[in-house]
Amino acid sequence: MPPHAGNVALVGRPNAGKSTLLNQLVGARIAAVSSKPQTTRTRVMGIVTVPGLQAVLVDTPGLHGPRSELNRRMVKAAEGAMDEVDLLCWIVDATRPFDEELAARFAGRKVVVALNKVDLLDDKRLLLPLMAMYAQTGVVVPICATEGEGTSALLEEWAKALPEGEPLYPEDQITDVREKDICAEMVREQLFALCGQEIPYVTAVEIEQFDESEREAGRVTIHARILVEKPSQKAIVIGAGGKMIKKIGTGARKRIETLLGVHVDLRLFVAVEPDWTSNPRLLRELGYTGE
Repeated sequence: MPPHAGNVALVGRPNAGKSTLLNQLVGARIAAVSSKPQTTRTRVMGIVTVPGLQAVLVDTPGLHGPRSELNRRMVKAAEGAMDEVDLLCWIVDATRPFDEELAARFAGRKVVVALNKVDLLDDKRLLLPLMAMYAQTGVVVPICATEGEGTSALLEEWAKALPEGEPLYPEDQITDVREKDICAEMVREQLFALCGQEIPYVTAVEIEQFDESEREAGRVTIHARILVEKPSQKAIVIGAGGKMIKKIGTGARKRIETLLGVHVDLRLFVAVEPDWTSNPRLLRELGYTGE
């Protein structure tokens, strides 16, 4: 069988499991994951290479109704990704009702449906009817992204759908995202994990210093700035006696050290930028480029 290669956009609703699937397939944590929706804000590219297939994956922000300039740019980024790829992989939460809106949006596109979280279905008898409904949009593959179950079958369907071609990237490359940007994602992941319902959605993380001068000696220094919109939000992120910012830093540092394979000196700073989620200039500077 000749090799197949192409670009695949991971699309779907917030919290459907897109970033979890991306990390599972590339074998490393390159996208932020949280039980809260909208963890992914910008497109993150991963590369999966297996015998006979190389899939260049774009993990997109979840498709949702935009409520701010930031949300609008997130949705624009997702829609832009869909126009630039060979295949859509629609990740669906099997515990949710059939999504008629997205099914209509994806009609006529080349789509493989990854029916995720099938392990959480209380009534397994619901699986076949659900698969039948989604089969109207594309081939349906039941998966459990957290455990990697069903991913081999998913890759087989991608290989069938993608054009014949040689790999576009070296076999050992798993992403084109800069290390410093992945580190920012790791800090943001901890904000989602540790802070309340509101805070993660009004924060951004900017790496101000990424010093690799001592990397050969096993040490990297990172300074990251956490943006919030109000002084009250800054107080929550810092926490009483600095306890929250310390927990965020400890969790992020462990993730980053696993990623980089060296000791990391991570220093976090919190700054107030009023209404940054509605400021086009700041959004551009932070990499939210969907216009």
